[in-house]
Order: sequence, then C-alpha cells, then structure tokens
Amino acid sequence: DCLLSRGLGDVYKRQAMISAHRLSILAAAALLAGCASVSPDGLRSDVAALTAGRTAGVPQAALPATDPSARAKALQSVDSWLAQPLTQDAAVRIALLNNPGLQARLAALGVADAERVQAITLPNPHLTLGRFTNSQEREIERTLAFGLMDLITLPWRTQREAERLQIATLQAAQDVVQLAADTRRAWLRAVAAEQVAATHDRMVEAAEAGAELAHRMAQVGNWSRLQQAREQAVLHDATRQRARARLAAATEREQLNRRMGLWGQQTQYQLAQQLPPLPTTALPADGIEATALRERLDVQAARRQLDTQATRQGWSRAGAVFGDIGLAYSRNTAIERDTGRSDIKRGWEIELPLPLFDWGGAARTRAQAEVEQSAAQLQDTAVRARSEVRAAWLTYRTALDLARQQQAEVVPLRQLIADETTLRYNGMLASVWDMLAEARNSTQAVANAIEAQRDFWLAETDLQLALTGTSPGALQGLTSGAAASTTPQGH
Repeated sequence: DCLLSRGLGDVYKRQAMISAHRLSILAAAALLAGCASVSPDGLRSDVAALTAGRTAGVPQAALPATDPSARAKALQSVDSWLAQPLTQDAAVRIALLNNPGLQARLAALGVADAERVQAITLPNPHLTLGRFTNSQEREIERTLAFGLMDLITLPWRTQREAERLQIATLQAAQDVVQLAADTRRAWLRAVAAEQVAATHDRMVEAAEAGAELAHRMAQVGNWSRLQQAREQAVLHDATRQRARARLAAATEREQLNRRMGLWGQQTQYQLAQQLPPLPTTALPADGIEATALRERLDVQAARRQLDTQATRQGWSRAGAVFGDIGLAYSRNTAIERDTGRSDIKRGWEIELPLPLFDWGGAARTRAQAEVEQSAAQLQDTAVRARSEVRAAWLTYRTALDLARQQQAEVVPLRQLIADETTLRYNGMLASVWDMLAEARNSTQAVANAIEAQRDFWLAETDLQLALTGTSPGALQGLTSGAAASTTPQGH
C-alpha cells in the first residue's frame, strides 16, 4: 500500500508538472496576444511618413493630432496663416489640419487599428461551475475551456491583420494626398478667377467710356441711333462677362473654403495676388512610368492586398474545417453524504469537428478566387497608373507650351497693336473706337494668359499626383488656354 501510494504520488506529480508546462505555454501565448496595443496617435505618424513629399509640393505637412493641446496649437497656426495673404502652401497646410472629412478618415483608421488589436487578442476562456446532488453524494464540477484554434492561428492572424492595417494606412494616405491636390487646384482656380475678374473690370471701364462717348455724339447729331446701339450692346456684353467672372471667382473661393474646412469669419481672408510664375524648364518624360509603379500609393496598396490574400489562401481550408477546435480542463469533486469521503477527478477534453459535410472546398475556392481577383486588380492598377502618367505628362507639356505662347507672344503682340493704334489715334489716322476696341482685346489677351497659366499649374498638379500619389480621376483638360470663355468651371 505504501509503494502504491508513493507511485500514485509520483504520477500525480508528473501530471502536475505536465499540466504546469502546458499552462505556461498557454500563458506565454496569452501574453503575446496581450502585448498588442493600439497606436497612441491613431497611426497618424505612419500616414505622415507615407505622404512625405506627396502633399502637392508642401514638405512635411502636419496632420490633425489626437491630443487636445496639439489641436489648439494647430488652430492658432491656421489663424496666423489666414491673417496673411493666402499662399498655396498655406492653403494645403490648413486643409490637412482643418478639413473635417480628413479628420473623420483618420479617425476611421484609428478604429481599424483597434479592430486589429481586437482580432489578434485571444478570446477570454470560459469557466463552467456546476453543483449536482443525489441521495448518495454531492458533486462539484469546474471546467476551464478555450478555443484551441485561436491559439494555433495567432501568429498567422497577427501577420494578416498587420497587412490589413497597412492597406488601410495606405488608403488613408491616398486620401491625404488627394485632399492636398484638390486644395491646390482650388487655390489655383480661386486666384486665377480673381485675376480674370479684375481684367473684366477694366474691359467694362473701356466699354462704358465708348458708350458714354457714343451717347454724347448721338446727342449732337454726329452719330446715328444704330451706331449708338452698337456701343450699348458692347457695354452690355462686357457687363455680362464681368458678372460671370465675379460669379466664377466667388464659386472658386467657396470651393477652396470647403477644402480648408473654413466657415464664418475665417472665410474673410485675402488671397495671394498672382499665380506662381511658369517654370523655366519642363519635367522630362524619361522614367515616368517606372516612377509611378514604384512610388504610387494605390499600386503599393494593391500589392499589399495581393500578399494578404496569398497568405490567407494557405489557411482558408484548414480554418473552415477545423475552425471550432476546443480544449477544456476539468476538475470534478464528488463527496459521499454518509462517509464524507471525497473523490477528485481531473482531465482534459478536446473538441474536434468531424468533416462529414464541409470539407473546406468552398473556402479554398473562395480564397483562390480572391487571390486571382487581387492579382487582376494589381495589374489593372498598374496599367491605369502607366496610362494616367503618360496622359498627365502630355497634358502638362501642352499646357506649358500654350501658357508660354500666351505670355511670350500673344500678350506682347496685343500690346503692340494697342500701342500702334494709340499712335495712329494721336496722328488722326485711327478713331477713338478703334483705340477702345484694341484696349478691350488687349485686356482679353491678358485674361486668356492667366487662364493658360492656371491650366498649366492644374496639369502640373495632376502630373505630380499621377507620379507619386494615386489616381487623379478625370484629368483636367486645357479648358480655356486659347478661348475667351469666362463661364465658371464645373467641379
């Protein structure tokens, strides 16, 4: 009996050691899962790193912070930028700090980070307590159970969720880059619209002078009513174009306000007086496709998506078939009512699903189809990136040539014609009507040059976005480089 008791004691000790070793493994896995935590800044630093050098020519543009003191400091910076003539760099910085839509998108990224942590955190174990009695004994059951598959697949799920979060971060970075480009376009259109409206003011002044002179000449009988009516028609047409130009300026300014998230007294800022000058040299076309495939964020996101789906494919069938594996440890105590003798029963239970109906074929087929879908999407993104960057460069180059032609040839030519007409008027070889007409034509040439300069910078913004950012969508065409249209641009 003594040897038997000693042998049973050794067995119990070995079982206890084995149980302790198993529990230590589970505790280490639980500790590994518990180490995962959300980013303190909501992954804004990761987004800022991805968008560095891609925010419409503004280096190291700050993003909205989660700390209230940092937000208050950002609002002070916004007020200081608005107190001065607004440049395009300041407009982009204000938009990235103050746009509510971007703040919502970055908050959604923080939600995705929290979901990642939740997905790789082991579920809490289940503790089952039971107390059962009959006429002879009382039994107490204690069972601790948890999902074994969650523990086995923890490293794979950690990698998969990290890939998913990286894709979400890349998508948020694309939103930042897109907002910066949209804000720069809005600033260019707003500044150009105000300049064009100023030129229409000068054209109306010339038309008013002609109409007044025609009225006086008709009063003294030197002009017919037909000649006077023609000058009145010129004045009405100039007034109509000025009204449209002012509407376009107000509309473009509101578009800029919307991008920057401004309202109320904040919208009473002053815009810069002029557009940036044209560059002396054009960007070369060599290597633009390779740059787009290497630098564009949407291409990187498509690559990440393909890697994630390829990794998931290897576990899809096993997860579908054996996804409900459970492991439980039980310790039951039975106490006899008459003698008070207790009997303890310990043991492990494992729960395995039987693959009688679902062998994981559908899950495997779905995973394979998702990999093929991601591969096709990557190829489509690469083809679109190549095409967009080629079209953007052609638009950029043509817009630069047209803008240079307007500034270097058309405007000086119109000024020369106006000066020669003035000389002939002084020599009694040209009428005052000829001089007023040439003044209006010269002013219209200036307006066309401003619009051509605007179109170039819009094309340059699209080119930079197509090279290093994301898909710019419909490319901005050469809307009015050679025409005299003054209708507001659609958005």
